[in-house]
Amino acid sequence: MTDKNKEKKWKWVPAVILLTFMGLCLSSLRFESSSSQFNTSDFARLPVLHGGRLKPLDSVARTSLMILSGKQTLRHEGRRLPATLWLMEMLFRPAVADGMAVFQINDPDVLGLMKIEQTKNRFYSFQVLLPHLESIEAQAAQAEELKPEVRSRYQRAVVNLNNQMTLYQRIQNSLQVSGEDHLLESLQHFETVLIPMIEAHLKQPKMNPEEMRVLAEHLRRYQFVDRVANFYPIPSRIEQRGTDGWVSMGRGVMDRRLMATFHPAVLSYSAMADAARAQEAGVFNRSLARYQDWLEKSAPELRSKMNHELLFNNSQPFYLCLLMYATVFLLTFLSWLLWPQTLNRAAFWLLLFSLGVHTVGLVSRMMLQGRPPVTNLYSSAVFVGWMAVLLGAGLEWYFRKGIGSAVSSVIGFVTLIIAHHLAAQGDTLEMMRAVLDSNFWLATHVVAITVGYSSTFLSGALAILYILRERFDPRWNQSAALTLEKMVYGVVCFNVFFSFVGTVLGGIWADQSWGRFWGWDPKENGALMIVLWNAAILHARWGGFAKQRGIMALAILGNVVTALSWFGVNMLGIGLHSYGFMEKAFWWILVFSLSQFALVALAYWPKQGIVRKTKM
Repeated sequence: MTDKNKEKKWKWVPAVILLTFMGLCLSSLRFESSSSQFNTSDFARLPVLHGGRLKPLDSVARTSLMILSGKQTLRHEGRRLPATLWLMEMLFRPAVADGMAVFQINDPDVLGLMKIEQTKNRFYSFQVLLPHLESIEAQAAQAEELKPEVRSRYQRAVVNLNNQMTLYQRIQNSLQVSGEDHLLESLQHFETVLIPMIEAHLKQPKMNPEEMRVLAEHLRRYQFVDRVANFYPIPSRIEQRGTDGWVSMGRGVMDRRLMATFHPAVLSYSAMADAARAQEAGVFNRSLARYQDWLEKSAPELRSKMNHELLFNNSQPFYLCLLMYATVFLLTFLSWLLWPQTLNRAAFWLLLFSLGVHTVGLVSRMMLQGRPPVTNLYSSAVFVGWMAVLLGAGLEWYFRKGIGSAVSSVIGFVTLIIAHHLAAQGDTLEMMRAVLDSNFWLATHVVAITVGYSSTFLSGALAILYILRERFDPRWNQSAALTLEKMVYGVVCFNVFFSFVGTVLGGIWADQSWGRFWGWDPKENGALMIVLWNAAILHARWGGFAKQRGIMALAILGNVVTALSWFGVNMLGIGLHSYGFMEKAFWWILVFSLSQFALVALAYWPKQGIVRKTKM
């Protein structure tokens, strides 16, 4: 049987692969339920103000658990807990939550500080860490006196652990003082005892010292909750739009002095807390339903937004794209070894479907944030991957050789891996910094610059494929070389345009924001270097200063220039575009840069015994 006949026999493979991943994506749309009788699905939808924006409790749970453990789920007593169920334990049964191993500690010196023997286990509970809290705080205070870029590995680790423990305690005290019981009884006591005492004090300032002590003690508890709360769950003025009017649970209770009765949210959260501690699922679910009904009547559009974000969280479109991009590359690689038409078609179909899922995820983020696609480092990684895949799909549509699918899937995979690690720093839909709070410039300058990043990486990836095939592929020929050269040339022309336009627009924005068009800021210098480097590639080709291999070497070095411009400014920790030192990124960029130099060296390394097949 000939190879063509074999391919016809397996022509159904592309459809099966595509339908399989479609089914996987559809199955991810359902809410991740647990075996608990408590209505965790509706509890996850409750809106709160956290990190400057309104979000469902599910997002608070996922973000917090990601910061503490690097994961969005938790393993406890042999079972897997969703983030929302963990948050419920944190809020309502802190003693149970304290026994869950959520703190990821990898530094041996930090473990040595707590006299904990280093083992394969990397996760520890708050119960284990609590006896060493003072030592951790003291060491972190000393380390925080130094600038982030000069801290040692141990100092960075202990500061990070102290911040994690502070976050953990703030979450536990967001609804009440951690460990207190009978919240409804406390509200009743506040209403029947404390409010009359406050009114009496207003009429007659001189109070009995004992009554004053009791009143101050109770008010101090609510003030503490108001001060340390990690999120604000009480919409005190629901008729207002945006983030105004949301207060902490402590403030919501104390505001009872100014209202005829407690806010429905205060009563509902208190009832849910008491029911959760007593493990009365029916009472909990009824209290939750009453609050949801009130929200539906008061702000139906808010509930719709929470449902949208919950669906986005559950579907995890970018994680699915990771899996699909890896599969696309595998299929493309196999197509070069056997069944070129069948497997290449399967890879291209899956690439288009992955691009569609990536696009849905990108648009969903834009709708949730109300901003253009690029607003922070995380979103830039997502967008760089998306644009590279879009351009790669266009190349594959035109040339049909598997090259576009291969290189774009690799870039999509790597950029989403970068985004995954950036997500561990906190909310990826964070509020804008003041200088970035402009949808017009975010949609023009920032997007144009990021398109330049994407296309430069794509041209560099194509050049890497050229070098690897030219060196190691026995089927390499002049036709393949010319195809890759055309691809690199076209992409470089594309990225010169967008990089230049983005840089000019950035200067106009800087003139409006800072009063000068150009200030030799590190980020501005990086953007200019990308323009100049790509322009140099074009001039080298037009002027005949570099042949095919030289053009490829220059395109590969463009990856280094772009990586330094993209992440380098954050590693420096200086300049108007720097928003935090990234020590971990330094080593990754160093390794990446060295790998690119090694590839350039490979391009010019003398061939020994390698015979290239040439087809004129």
